[in-house]
Amino acid sequence: MFAVIETGGKQYRVSQGDVVRVESLEENVGDQVAIDAVHLIADGTNVFVGRPNVEGATVRATVVEEGRGPKVVAFKKKRRKGYRRKIGHRQNFTALQIDEIIAPGAK
Repeated sequence: MFAVIETGGKQYRVSQGDVVRVESLEENVGDQVAIDAVHLIADGTNVFVGRPNVEGATVRATVVEEGRGPKVVAFKKKRRKGYRRKIGHRQNFTALQIDEIIAPGAK
């Protein structure tokens, strides 16, 4: 069984037990998170597609880590002008472990 969820303006394909790095959330390590923006749920036989979200579907996850990603360097240069700019950026992330995918109509 897998689901397509949206958090932080991005969509992720997740299954039970997966660890997914998403945009930084305001939760602490060990907290439970319920994601209601589920766009699709598919098990072996049934497929639920939302418009845009599947009604009654939820994905529950646990925050396992908070951190910062690798440094991305933006370097600008114009030849023969003495112009050089170096800018670095590290994006914050929250790692979620997917505990369960609750399909519509399930308890």
